[in-house]
Amino acid sequence: MAKPLTLIDLFAGCGGMTSGFTREGFEPVLAVEFNRQAASTYAANFGEDHTIWGDITQVSNDLLPEADVVIGGPPCQGFSNLGSKDVNDPRNQLWKEYLRVVATVKPRVFVIENVERFSASTEFQLLLDEADHGMIADYELTPGVLLAADYGVAQRRPRTIVIGSRIGKIDLPDPTHARVPTGDQLPWRTVRDRIAGLPDMPTTTELPETRTEFFGEEIQGAYKWLDLHFGRQPRELSLKRYDCVPPGGGRFNLPDELLPRCWRDKPTGTTDVMGRMRWDAPSLTIRTEFFKPEKGQYLHPQWEENGPRVNRVITHLEGALLQDFPDDFLWCGSKIEIAKQIGNAVPGGLAQAIARQLKKALVPSTAK
Repeated sequence: MAKPLTLIDLFAGCGGMTSGFTREGFEPVLAVEFNRQAASTYAANFGEDHTIWGDITQVSNDLLPEADVVIGGPPCQGFSNLGSKDVNDPRNQLWKEYLRVVATVKPRVFVIENVERFSASTEFQLLLDEADHGMIADYELTPGVLLAADYGVAQRRPRTIVIGSRIGKIDLPDPTHARVPTGDQLPWRTVRDRIAGLPDMPTTTELPETRTEFFGEEIQGAYKWLDLHFGRQPRELSLKRYDCVPPGGGRFNLPDELLPRCWRDKPTGTTDVMGRMRWDAPSLTIRTEFFKPEKGQYLHPQWEENGPRVNRVITHLEGALLQDFPDDFLWCGSKIEIAKQIGNAVPGGLAQAIARQLKKALVPSTAK
């Protein structure tokens, strides 16, 4: 049998990218994650034996195994549209640790993923400089912005992807799905495809009292499937606001008497807040606070003019499914920490499309 392609995942989070790569047969041999709860989720799904919970700057070169591919998304808050945009933010320097690992391991291919804005950042230009005459000069880079919906994910989530290859140029994968399909493309997957059939109203607002142990410490979890289908207890005023918002609508659908002053005084912008999803379209980006309707278009899509309405925010399970996590994925941590893990992850379908593209170059017999 052919030896499996091996994988190192840096800044691994809960394992969204690894989830997509393992679907294509890649074998993870090392994962590094600083957050204990995210590292525990990764370990619960892919194994604790190769998972390092810790600071990547403290992972010495002699701990790095050989691997065919290195993947990862250095923290993006420093230049995210939602962040400080401070080029001196120390989190913006962590991509250099990523390059240290690449320079040491010398994988045949590496993949960096980050927020859409990364492609226009100072850090991105420094990355190009390193490929021109620095520590990754052996690699040919292919950068671009990919939309998750174009790869079978029920979410319109753009991400910057950079493929670095020392086995010849590797193009970014062609879209397999489209809003208006052509050729062999399929239609975009929808919110209905991922969350239809789940109970309209969760029966609890809490996670089960379950605990497990990873890295020698006890932690909440591991939770699965309907464990994550819990609700919240909104105020009566919030419920009145939810009831005014149709699919695709948002705060501009609220009558004046239900508008908070901050929205009443801001007649333009922030169009997606207090928004309701559409059943038959992909969701907008699932962020880390998707459980707060004032943060985006996160109201459940069920709303009919003269029919049934589900006036609540999507649950953690629905957020995870829209992020393309498999049904049997396990989760560790508090409610807030699990939401961060979900929102920070790379959707599995997007990662799988990248993995499939790399496999064609790494194992030519798999190319069609």
